[in-house]
Formats: sequence, structure tokens, C-alpha cells
Amino acid sequence: MEIFLALVLGTLFGFVLHRVGASNPENIINMLRLKDLHLMKTILLAIGIASAVLFIGLTLGLINPGHISIKESYWGVLVGGMLLGAGWAIAGYCPGTGLVALGDGRKDAVFFTAGGLLGAFIYMLVYANLEGGRLLHAIAGGKSTLAATPTHYPALLGSIPGLVVALALAMAFMAVAFFLPDNKDSKLSVPK
Repeated sequence: MEIFLALVLGTLFGFVLHRVGASNPENIINMLRLKDLHLMKTILLAIGIASAVLFIGLTLGLINPGHISIKESYWGVLVGGMLLGAGWAIAGYCPGTGLVALGDGRKDAVFFTAGGLLGAFIYMLVYANLEGGRLLHAIAGGKSTLAATPTHYPALLGSIPGLVVALALAMAFMAVAFFLPDNKDSKLSVPK
């Protein structure tokens, strides 16, 4: 049943990514260049709504906290995040949008997806050599949350309820999405 639910939700997520234009690398690059903020508004609004729904569901007991997995913080995550961001800006795809573009029939997405799979394979081959190194040393408490949640993970700010922090962040994301300009080629005050 879980695999069926994953396929249904993944398909719906891919459909939404396609409909908002995230499968077109030109839209992503224009977003990152601050030329067309439609996609950025959509992403920020989605993060805000999902955060609020998730933490309200956790607080009301509608979502089992046992299904929540926190990624451990270590230096390799920061390095990998920077590489992902650079690749996103260069290719116009992140892993999810690349797969949606592949499903859309874009030829450049074939090369992007193949490159991603090759990179994952190389990482798998060198992982044993990285295990003892500094890249995999935990930082910021390792597996921890920002504020107290109903999970078994320690909180960096243990006296603040996670719902308060999550709702504040969700409202901030939604406010930014609301106040960003709507039109294409909107000029923000960014030096050229």
C-alpha cells in the first residue's frame, strides 16, 4: 500500500511541477536570475502551506511522528547543498524537476538525469573512503530539530514549541510569496 501511495503522490507532485513550469529549465534559470518570479512565488507558497499543515497535523496527532525522519547535519550536507545549488543554476534542473522534464520528453533532461545517476554511483563507490573524514562529522547536534517537536530528536531551542516556529516560518514564506511582484521581467533592486 505504501508503494502505491508513493506512486500516486509522486505522480501528483510531478503533474504540479509540470503545470507550474518547473520542468522548463528556462523558467528556473529566469527565477534564479530574478527575471520571472512566478515559480519562486509558487515554491515559497508551497513550502509555507506544507510546513503549516505538517506541524498542525503533528500537533493534533493526525500525523504519526514516527514517519518523520530528520537528515543528519554534517559538513558533507553543506558541500552537497552547494553543489546541488550550483548544478541547479547551471542546468536549470534539480533532481525532481529533471525527472519531470524527462517525463515531458526533454532531451537535455536525459543527460541531466544520467549525470545525476553517475554522480550518485561515484559517491557510492567513494563513500567508504569518506566515512572517516571530516565531511561526515556531525555539526549542529547531528540529527536535531530547531524547536521542540513530538519526535524523538533533540531540539536546539528546546523551550520553544515546534508549532510556533513552524507557523512563524510558514507565515514568513507565504508573506514573501504574496509580496513578490507578479509580472515577468520584474526588476528587483539587484545590481547588474
